[in-house]
Amino acid sequence: MHPFLAPDFHVRWSTLTPENIEPDIRHALDLSKQAIEEICTQNPATASYDSTFLALENATEELDRGWERLNHLDSVCDTPVQREALNRMLPEVTDFYSSIPLNARLWAVLKAFGEGPGCAPLDSIRKRFVMETLADFRQAGADLPPHSKERVAAIEAQLSLLTKQYSEHVLDSTNAWELVLTDAAQLAGLPESAIAGAAASARAKGIATDGQPAWRFTLQFPSMFPVMQHLHDDALRRQVWEASMQVGAYGAYDNTPLVWQILQLRHEKSVILGHRHFADLTLLRRMAKTGSSALDFIENLHARIRPAFHADYHQLAQYKAARTGQPVAALEPWEVAYWAECQRKENYDFDDEVLRPYFPVDGVMSGMFEIAARLFGVTIRQLETGCLTPGCSPSARENRPAAVEVWHPEVSFYEIHDSHTAAHLGSFYADWHPRESKRGGAWMNSLHTGALGEPHLGLIIGNMSPPVDDNPALLTHSEVKTIFHEFGHLLHGMLSQVPVKYLSGTRVPCDFVELPSQIMENFCWDRQALDLFARHHETGATIPEDLFAKMLAARNYLSASGFMRQLAFAKLDLELHIHLDAWLGKDIDAVERAVLADYRPPLKSESPSMLRRFNHIFGSPTGYAAGYYSYKWSEVLDADAFSRFQNEGILNPETGRSFREHILSTGNSAPPDDLYRRFMGRNPELEPLLVRAGLA
Repeated sequence: MHPFLAPDFHVRWSTLTPENIEPDIRHALDLSKQAIEEICTQNPATASYDSTFLALENATEELDRGWERLNHLDSVCDTPVQREALNRMLPEVTDFYSSIPLNARLWAVLKAFGEGPGCAPLDSIRKRFVMETLADFRQAGADLPPHSKERVAAIEAQLSLLTKQYSEHVLDSTNAWELVLTDAAQLAGLPESAIAGAAASARAKGIATDGQPAWRFTLQFPSMFPVMQHLHDDALRRQVWEASMQVGAYGAYDNTPLVWQILQLRHEKSVILGHRHFADLTLLRRMAKTGSSALDFIENLHARIRPAFHADYHQLAQYKAARTGQPVAALEPWEVAYWAECQRKENYDFDDEVLRPYFPVDGVMSGMFEIAARLFGVTIRQLETGCLTPGCSPSARENRPAAVEVWHPEVSFYEIHDSHTAAHLGSFYADWHPRESKRGGAWMNSLHTGALGEPHLGLIIGNMSPPVDDNPALLTHSEVKTIFHEFGHLLHGMLSQVPVKYLSGTRVPCDFVELPSQIMENFCWDRQALDLFARHHETGATIPEDLFAKMLAARNYLSASGFMRQLAFAKLDLELHIHLDAWLGKDIDAVERAVLADYRPPLKSESPSMLRRFNHIFGSPTGYAAGYYSYKWSEVLDADAFSRFQNEGILNPETGRSFREHILSTGNSAPPDDLYRRFMGRNPELEPLLVRAGLA
């Protein structure tokens, strides 16, 4: 009757059609409002844990389910009619969610129980749930006077609309551009994989035929980056770079005014809630605690690697001059990746493209599952899938009753079981290749958080190199690391064994959530682990020892530059959310240049601000806003924590079980500092990260 709300564990994606969005979401809103009202009307003096906090957790179950499914489809199967229906419901849903902590009657009941004697008999995890919920309410404005609550609710509604519009502009402007080449001579330098992909794209669009070949390039990363890295034609690289700089930056897609509006609304909300700025509000209960401590962390790392960063750039400029016979001069932005790749090939006799045959996506997945099996005591098996949605081809839409339904033929589905008990821990979808209806990047998400003893349901998404013609999808090493990264997030969700859903899985502070994901990337560099998944797609051979040696030797090539890039994103994010008054009203490109003056190389041409296409920061009301530092913060944790694996054996099951017990299964059931100390026996240390990056 209401397909978006159906409790089916295996989602029937073909039933989630645009015409069902409004009736389903409105029905879920009614159910949630009724459940909230039942909590409000009880006598606080006789309220129990079950009738207050547990009831609150269950109150929005149907709405959470339907809204999560809809937003997922918006990310992977965007259509105009679906987008329109979602945007019609967005204000109402946002208003409802923001009204929960601002509901005075609800707050009175929760506070009465949470601060009363009824809380004392609860176990430690349920007490933490109560305390964290009370803190959530206070941080959202539960103690504000009525007029301030109204303003906070209005700000939340505005932020939802503006950030949704921002992300739509990024997607639409990305899809609005293409480059079609018909002269094969212009492809000089490109790897065969990139040429084949561009030819397949042109054929799929009806641009090319067997008699008239053509090659189509887009701003999707697997299409664009090989051009920037390998193409000899400097003018074409410049053309692609200039197009990429226009994402979210022109005409109807211009995100410039949205950036300032979003920043102002976040700041206003923070001040109303009693904080100096958005960073202090957001980081209040994260590991960093304050915006200033996060900024100090970034600036401390910046000072440590700044000399190596500038040495990287000047050395690259000298290399280009030597190769071209020209005087040493500043590089253009569209030259950096190209000359860096030329130098890497020359210095290390290593071309990342030669690794592709060893990384077929299915082989990577199966080997990754074997690593998880050995370390964490799980077994993972793939189930048969079928696609019944209108966009699927007739052959893909064959009705196979035993198949798990998916939203696109490329999507696969897996189950995770405990190796010892055979318990079904969770299931997940995987969708790895780009489409025009799919937003860029890679992410993990949860579709259903199971109660203790019930399976979880999640998904991992990416935009990796697609298969070409009848050949399997062959990945770059960087793409393999991304898959391991998102799988780490997935394990954090699927292996959670917390009795309270609110504290389960990845629902941990943002600067702790990247630890499981980033620690998994380390296995992409270890010989023993690589041999489980890096096998030639035709011969089954592992990576030859000489190639592996070259791969390791080149690992930290220009590492200071990559390190600084992440610091620059974090610096820009924190600076604007902490010192907005200093920048508001100024030219957005000039602002970025000033903020990052010592974080960017002195290139010949200035790049337009990335703030117009920074989905991590502006694509949702909070997201990673004032939190991009979390990636580097978590890198400190992951490099340090991985040292235990290195010391005890990379695939040592005892170490893996300890990581599962103290990190992967515990969610937010205890403060993250405590969880980390349980695994490592001490506080984290910075030095392992600098050593790993070759910057100690």
